[in-house]
Amino acid sequence: MDILFLGAAREVTGSCFMLTANSKRILIDCGMEQGKDTYENQKLPVSASEIDCVVLTHAHIDHSGMLPLLYRNGFRGPIYATHATIDLCDIMLRDSAYIQESEAEWRNRKSKRSGADVYIPLYTQEDAIGTVNLMQEASYTEEKEILPGISIKMTDAGHLLGSASVTFLIEEGENIRRVVFSGDIGNTNQPILKNPVYLTQADVVVMESTYGDRLHKSEFPDYISDLVDTLQTTFDRGGNVVIPSFAIGRTQDILYFLREIKEKNLVKGHDGFPVYMDSPLAIRATNIFDNTSTQFFDDEMNALIAKGINPIHFDDLRLCSTVEESKKINSETRPCVIISASGMCEAGRIRHHLKHNIWKDNATILFVGYQSVGTLGRKIADGAKKIKLFGEEIAINAEIRTLNAKSGHADRKGLKRWIDSFSPRPEFVYIVHGEEESALSFAELLKDDGYKVNVPYSGDRWDIIEGVALEHGPRKLAKKKPKKESIAVTDADRMLQDAMLNLQALIDRGYGWSNGIKRQLAKQIEKLIRKWE
Repeated sequence: MDILFLGAAREVTGSCFMLTANSKRILIDCGMEQGKDTYENQKLPVSASEIDCVVLTHAHIDHSGMLPLLYRNGFRGPIYATHATIDLCDIMLRDSAYIQESEAEWRNRKSKRSGADVYIPLYTQEDAIGTVNLMQEASYTEEKEILPGISIKMTDAGHLLGSASVTFLIEEGENIRRVVFSGDIGNTNQPILKNPVYLTQADVVVMESTYGDRLHKSEFPDYISDLVDTLQTTFDRGGNVVIPSFAIGRTQDILYFLREIKEKNLVKGHDGFPVYMDSPLAIRATNIFDNTSTQFFDDEMNALIAKGINPIHFDDLRLCSTVEESKKINSETRPCVIISASGMCEAGRIRHHLKHNIWKDNATILFVGYQSVGTLGRKIADGAKKIKLFGEEIAINAEIRTLNAKSGHADRKGLKRWIDSFSPRPEFVYIVHGEEESALSFAELLKDDGYKVNVPYSGDRWDIIEGVALEHGPRKLAKKKPKKESIAVTDADRMLQDAMLNLQALIDRGYGWSNGIKRQLAKQIEKLIRKWE
């Protein structure tokens, strides 16, 4: 019985662990790396088809984003996740696949001119759809046998809609082990979601350490006051508040705050200020929040719903799906709020809004989530004076703010509270999902308190009966990636991208149509494809 650490080892992103028990192989998460790599992640040592099943803690791409590649490479086993996670993966993995395909198309247009090799996308939308079709629900309330002698139980981690810590109960011969994978442990006293549920039983724990070396400014943060101050100050000087935000989770939090601010008229002198949500993915995600079971929400959210109030919708909220709607924001004459993805400013429409606003000294760029090392968002948040967007160097004159303590992750104190809830204490604790300094700092805190702790590298394999290392990874530093050439996306490209998203949305809505209508639509699409081939 052992665990092989593959991703998010001394790094934050790319979570992936392989648990082997009863001669079965189980992946816990299969995430995509984002931002700068510190160490070279080791590859899966077996073929994808030799993995028996996957257990997914939540839908964020750094935990789920490589599942379609696993599918493409031959995996066809079940993927266990909560119902809300499955719903979110349905849109997130398709969106990720669309980005992969768009980049491949752009690169291949260039390769035709230069004679370079054909660029193959990491995976396609077909792979993403196939992946979601393998997903099976594992609810918070049930203990589910996934393989002979191996059961799981999901517990609300309070990090994202549907997020879970996973307890494995494993019987292997005479050995019985409870192994807990924390997933991402949520911050307490956050909007919409419940606080993380504390567990009490585990022999072995694999836990995250994103904020293992720091404390949030307040355990009971006043997000509303902080946001009101940002809006009032910026609007009074005639500027826009631009919010780079993760499409799923953080965007809905901000909508929740803005609804209350508008309801109580807390921003003075700017009645009816417009709020633009400029992200097709965020719009689809918000629809999922609207239709999700109330079991995933906290008491305050459910109390509003019971009163007939939609907690994440309000007057003056403008949803921007198309390129034309996005471009019109630039002609808005009143100070406004612009919420757009991606949250780390690495891609998406947010880069256009930064280009139009970050050079203005009356604007504010408000960060509301974690910024990974090496991302554009991290550079801006750390005080860069200039950035490069679409081949143009742009001065940063806007005010740069971070919403006080707004984090979906528990801080050092919250992580310690979570691990201390186990009684008796776990025999072994493995610290993952944190930048090396953060992971080592938190490990030291636990060691000083008497825990037996290890901070594994990618490629380390540990026996979880005896608590000994079976194999050590190579500890290779990641090679510096060649600078990625910016994709020059024209207005026409953006129109095509949005047309594809709108077509996909139309197809999604048509699952209940008659077979005759479906065939008619399929023929029309095929005819259009043949015309342009």
